[in-house]
Formats: sequence, C-alpha cells, structure tokens
Amino acid sequence: MRDPEPAPEQVTEVIEPSRPGRLVPFAQPVAEAVDVGPDERTPDAEGDRPLGLRDVWAAARARRRALRREVRRFTVRQRRRRYAWLASLAAVVLVGLGAVATAYSPLFAVSKITVLGTDRLDRGAVEQALAGEKGTPLALVDSSAVKAALVGFPLVESYSIEARPPQELVVRIIERTPVGVVSTRGGFSLVDAAGVVLSTSEKAPEGYPVIEATGGAGSRAFRAVGAVYRSLPADLRTQVTAMAATTPDDVTLTIEGAEVVWGSSDDPVEKARVLQALMIATPPSEADEYDISSPDAVVVR
Repeated sequence: MRDPEPAPEQVTEVIEPSRPGRLVPFAQPVAEAVDVGPDERTPDAEGDRPLGLRDVWAAARARRRALRREVRRFTVRQRRRRYAWLASLAAVVLVGLGAVATAYSPLFAVSKITVLGTDRLDRGAVEQALAGEKGTPLALVDSSAVKAALVGFPLVESYSIEARPPQELVVRIIERTPVGVVSTRGGFSLVDAAGVVLSTSEKAPEGYPVIEATGGAGSRAFRAVGAVYRSLPADLRTQVTAMAATTPDDVTLTIEGAEVVWGSSDDPVEKARVLQALMIATPPSEADEYDISSPDAVVVR
C-alpha cells in the first residue's frame, strides 16, 4: 500500500493595510480585531481628536495667567518706586501741615518787641505803641496795625518788620534827617528835606540852619535846598548857618558870614570839592561870596 500523501502545507494570506495586495506568510492565525472604546484609547489616539470650545477657553485662560505673571514680575520695581514716591509726598505734606499748625500756634506768639535804628526817637515809647501786637502769632502780625502805631512818630521815615522765631518781633526804623529850621507862626519848626515838621519850639534849635524858601516847606525851592544840604560833606554841613532859595536853580548858603552861590542841586559832589578848595585858599573871613554855580568858572569876591 502506498503511504498516504502528506496533506499540502496550509498557507495563510494577510493583507497589510499600508501595502494592499501583498501576500505575507504567517505561521500563526491572525487575531481578530477588537474595537477599543473611547475610555481605553491610547494618548496618540486622544491627541488626534478635534479641539473643542472648552479647550480653546482653557488655553486662553492659561495664556492670560502667564501674561499676568510676567507683567507682575517686570513691574515690581515700578510699584516699589511708586510706593516710595507716594510715601515721600505724604511725609512732605505732613511736615508742611505740621509747620503751618505750629507757626499759627501760641508757641510762636509775640512776647518781645525790639525796636532798632532810633536816635532821636524814644525807643521805649515806640515799643509801648507796638505793645498791641503781643500775643499775636508771628505769621499773623498785621503790617497795617504796625503802620498805624508808628504814624504818631513824625521822625519815622520808613520801617521794616522782621520775625525772629520763636517769639520776637523786630522793628527796624529809619529816622527822618532834619535839614533846617523854618520860622512859623507857632515858633520854629524843625523839618526834613521833604518839608515834614519833626518838632516845633519857641526858639530855633541849635545846630541847624535857618531856611527861607519861596513857597514854604514842600515847595520846589524848598526841596532843592534840602537836596543841597543832604549832599554836603559832614564838615561843611556843620558850618552852614542859613540857606535860601527863590527857585530850584538859585540855592544860596551862608557859611561863617560868607555867602555861597550854589545854584541848582545838580553836580553836588564836584561843587562841594571846589568849595572846600576855595575855602582853603581864601577863608570865609577874607571873602564875601563864593560863586560855584558853574564849577568850571568859579568866582570869589
């Protein structure tokens, strides 16, 4: 008997998805495909799903958070600088408010009044007239009230007020300078260059020249006389015994009995220099008149 013929070798064909139609020998049977549910998909399969509205919103929120973190990180120095500036400003405001409150408090109220610059004025009388300012804060001292108190002193030409914290008020006074004596119905009045009467007495005060000016005190002729007197050097001023003028251009002086034709009040320094030289060359006892109205052409008689 013939041996039975061996059964032909079984061949299984598998078609690869990527290369259709190719025959691949496979020794074992092919496993059946199993459907994978949505919860059992691999990450690769999950990444392939389309993005939804929730994914877009989450990504946008994450981007905003990251942006805010970056902004906070880069602006921290600016915030610190701003806080320091605000703190400095607040400190300045507090200091200013404190200074103002202190300046207007009783701690800086006037308790002492000092008067400076008085010569012929009675300093005590002036301080007494200003006593009404005591108790007033230095910042609230009324200049008009000070002026009203000093009006009663004709010798006061001008004044200034100085506050010396904490409680001292200083009043600096410039007195009027008398230039001569004017004869009036009430006696002899001592006047300054502006014609302001400083005092009046029955007898002419010694040491001041007698003034005769057309138009009286305050006229243009009188003001010219006063300007000439104030421009004289101190040694010449003490030698003048009388002054006169009918116009501003014909001022005359009397020095030790000799008449000095001064002319106008222009060029007083040069005229005074020329007069001193003439008086040395020809003393007043030897001359009747010095005409220096024109310093370049003087005449001695």
